[in-house]
Parts: sequence; structure tokens; C-alpha cells
Amino acid sequence: MSNKIALVTGANKGIGFEVARQLGQQGITVLVGARTKSKADEAASKLQVEGIQAIGVQLEVTNAEHIAELVHFIDKEYGRLDILVNNAGILVENSGYEGDFLRDTFEVNTFAPYYITEALLPLLLKSDAGRIVNQSSALGSIQLNLSNESVQAMASPAYSASKASLNLLTVYWSQKWKDTNLKINSTHPGLVKTQMGGENAELSEADGAITAVRLATLPEDGPTGEFYYMDTQVPW
Repeated sequence: MSNKIALVTGANKGIGFEVARQLGQQGITVLVGARTKSKADEAASKLQVEGIQAIGVQLEVTNAEHIAELVHFIDKEYGRLDILVNNAGILVENSGYEGDFLRDTFEVNTFAPYYITEALLPLLLKSDAGRIVNQSSALGSIQLNLSNESVQAMASPAYSASKASLNLLTVYWSQKWKDTNLKINSTHPGLVKTQMGGENAELSEADGAITAVRLATLPEDGPTGEFYYMDTQVPW
């Protein structure tokens, strides 16, 4: 895995930080994306102390200028991108939220991964083994929303719909690029003890990163166009 370059969005805390850490522990150079350069640099510095090759990059995922600048930086510095983990996401509820909860959720959870991925595809296609991982959720599984009472109880219209849409983008890209070296998959991290998952969640942040890291480092014969939690396929 040495000499590989990875970008993780929303990587200054939570699952994203752990994804960056675990990729870095495999010798991968990690670009740590965060809304501000100071937050990105702070997170990268923590990883550097652990001996990880980490570089902080500013990426407010809904900011077109940030996306364009980052593409230019990666192209100039590395000439390719091997791994993209679309990790950044939000969960806001209609009650008490001052903005447009539905529109804002889709902007971050669905539109941003689309525009970021499309902008970086030329660099990912230059990799010998490009990997795209979309951080989704079981709450975005249509089949589980129809059949699983636990998912039904936790479902949020904005969050669930945005993740279902992200899953469709996974399928779309996997089919469009099926004759290339790219592999594109969705992941469900599990219920993780983060700001989003809450203190009563069953998994640690390190556990929540495992699936994304596995999909980001798939071998040549690994799957594409699939949805996983750990080693188990999640129904669409």
C-alpha cells in the first residue's frame, strides 16, 4: 500500500479520522479533509505523531472552489488519486433545525459526493487500482426500511433518502466504469459512538472505520457496485 494516495472527506473527527488513521497505518499517504485548513492541519498533526504520512487539506464539501483547488493540488503534487472515501455527512432533524433540513442534508450527503467524485474521476482513473468508498447507512437501504423494525424506528426522511440516493450513485458509477480498474462500493459503518451515533451506540469509532478501510484497499478481484457492513452484504 506504500506510495498510494488517499483522500478522506470529513476526516478531522469521528469515523473519518479513524478511516484516515487506519489507511495511514498501512503506509498510505492520507489527505485529511476538513471544513477549515486549521481543523485539517490539527487532525493531520495528530496522525503525524503516530508516524502516519498525513496532510491537512481544506474541503468544505459543498464549496465548489474548495473542490477545484483540491483537484488542482492533487494533480500537481501526485498526478493521480488512488483512494477516495466520501465520508463527510450530516444528520439534522426537521424539528428545531433553522435551515432547510431536507435540502441541506442532500447538499452534504448526496450532491457533495457526486461533485467531488466527478471532479476527481480523471485522477482516480490514472491509478492502477482506484477505489471509491461512499459512506452510506443501513438507514438508506430501501429493503431494510420495508422489512426491519429497528431501521424503520430510526429512519429519518432526509438522512435516509439522501443515503439511498448515494447508494444509487455507487451503482451508477460502478456500472459506468466497470471495464476499468476502478472499484466503487457503499459501506454501512454500523451504529458508532460518534456525535451522530450517540453515546449508547454499540461500536467504537475504530470499529466503525473497518468496513470503509477494507473497501478502500480491495484487491484486484474484489467486488464493485456493492453495499457492505464488515464482510456482510447489505441489501439495497
